Amino acid sequence: MNTSELLQEAFGRIHPLVVEVVDGLDADDLAWRPDEEANSIGWLVWHLLRVQDDHVAEVAGVEQAYTAKGWVRRFDLPLSDAATGYGHSPSDGAAVRVASSELLVGYGADVAAATTSYLDGLSEADLDRVVDERWDPPVTLAVRLVSVLDDDLEHVGQAAYVRGLLERR
Repeated sequence: MNTSELLQEAFGRIHPLVVEVVDGLDADDLAWRPDEEANSIGWLVWHLLRVQDDHVAEVAGVEQAYTAKGWVRRFDLPLSDAATGYGHSPSDGAAVRVASSELLVGYGADVAAATTSYLDGLSEADLDRVVDERWDPPVTLAVRLVSVLDDDLEHVGQAAYVRGLLERR
């Protein structure tokens, strides 16, 4: 297995988990929070997709699926087009009301496709490229991709946990 295949295997696990965690949920279910400080399933999944879309598009040098494919208008959230959820307060998170699970699944499919396209043919040598000099040490492509993968898997796990709480309430 080469570098590209390994990363595709890892990132390829995210979308099926997203589909599973939002399956059958309506807008109220997606917006439900265990308490006023907690994140909803809708916010958690929207956020993980936004971070993946934002970060992969940046390193690929392409426009995000969120804007390029019109998802920002379909979600119609009271946020800037560039918002990813990073730094959101509990009230900001509560403002993210997703109309349907189909929105998340569709957007997730486009993010997954863009990620797969970028990762296709990526070589081991590419991973050493510095992609963000705002940090000390500067962030390489390898570190950025692992960071996105880690963030996505943590958030989809959190969404699954919140779904379990929702189903048991």
